Amino acid sequence: MYDFKFADIGEGIHEGKILKWNYKIGDAVKEGETLVVIETDKVNAEIPSPVSGTLKSLGAKVGDLIHVGQTLVIIDEQNINEFFGPAKTAVQESEEAGVVGELVVSEEIIASSIEQAPVEKVSERKIIASPVARKLASELGVDIRTVKGTGEAGRIMKEDIYRTFEARKQPKVGEVTPEVPLPKVIEVEATPSSVPLKPRVDLSHEVGRREKISMVRKAIVKSMTISKQIIPHTTLLDELDVTDLVNFRTSNKALAQDHQVKLTYMPFVIKAAVLALKDYPLFNASFDDVAEEIIYKDYYNIGIAIDTKDGLIVPNVKNADRLGIFQLAKKVEELQTKAQNKQLVLEDLAKGTFSITNFGAFDALYGAPIIKHPELAILGIGKITKKPIVKDNQIVIADILPISLTVDHRIIDGADAGRFSIRFKEYLKNPLFLLMN
Repeated sequence: MYDFKFADIGEGIHEGKILKWNYKIGDAVKEGETLVVIETDKVNAEIPSPVSGTLKSLGAKVGDLIHVGQTLVIIDEQNINEFFGPAKTAVQESEEAGVVGELVVSEEIIASSIEQAPVEKVSERKIIASPVARKLASELGVDIRTVKGTGEAGRIMKEDIYRTFEARKQPKVGEVTPEVPLPKVIEVEATPSSVPLKPRVDLSHEVGRREKISMVRKAIVKSMTISKQIIPHTTLLDELDVTDLVNFRTSNKALAQDHQVKLTYMPFVIKAAVLALKDYPLFNASFDDVAEEIIYKDYYNIGIAIDTKDGLIVPNVKNADRLGIFQLAKKVEELQTKAQNKQLVLEDLAKGTFSITNFGAFDALYGAPIIKHPELAILGIGKITKKPIVKDNQIVIADILPISLTVDHRIIDGADAGRFSIRFKEYLKNPLFLLMN
């Protein structure tokens, strides 16, 4: 019997709601086929079967909440032959692939550990570990070959990694062991050392209609709380004359139709932001407050805040620096459609480097956007309005775009924010230049 548990699928997802089972008890399922669709606070995740066999029991029914580590389904692997024929012999075992989502370590190249330790020859035993366990071992500096697995068929579990790590930290008699760094925090949790505990107010006596918040809203509550409690925000407000941009967009709507795309102002904003980020790479970085290091990114994944019926979600345009204006327009439109239809995948949300939010879509001029931790900055754009300005000693009517740039004041100073804003404005004022880059 295979006890298939809801695994850590990344991006800080700890729980989900069962939306749909594709199979029922007694059904046969093949390895890799989608067993169940689970609604999380970020995406609807399709969970594949790790093995082939018959479903013996379901750990939760549609509508139930399930947490990481809880059993999703029990699978009887005894009838695997009806899918793939007779099982391979022991002689063939070293050539077999591991189950989906797991990795069998080959006997060719294995990364060396931080410290030397006697290990069995890899050819004498098959080392099976999930990607989560291998990642944890890498972060802790544990040679996975030294870990004794306690899972099924000797599978190495996260608990085995922690046990080996803790044992390694204990110095031998007469030996001074150098301090081993703790793993870097991937997602900050509310702990006494990182985030002050929020006061709890008993509202159980309050009278009124009560409604459970959605999973997306729960994620927003958590991320906004972390961001505001950890990051000292400061916001720079400015505005710029985008008359040339407005005229350029208006005169090229037909060209956009030829490319089968709706041309909004957002692609120009993204392109100008990317060019400014290249000039000021600090704004495309993140801050590792555990190691006290700034991590400069050599890729530009620009997050776009999208309003959905379930709440705000921020997918990102991958490698935005490699895309032209019309390609950016198509990508933004694609992400908006996927977000509205709840079709985003984790890859759409992961590894963002800088975010943009559009207040103008809601008839607002300015706002104070909240940084998406662990990014260092976020740009807000407001509604374009016509205003009288002085240009060449003449009063003229111009199209004015308000902007709000919020930065992490631990790393980015106000002067840096001012310089970035100036450069961004220079680029956005020249739409033809943006089109050629």
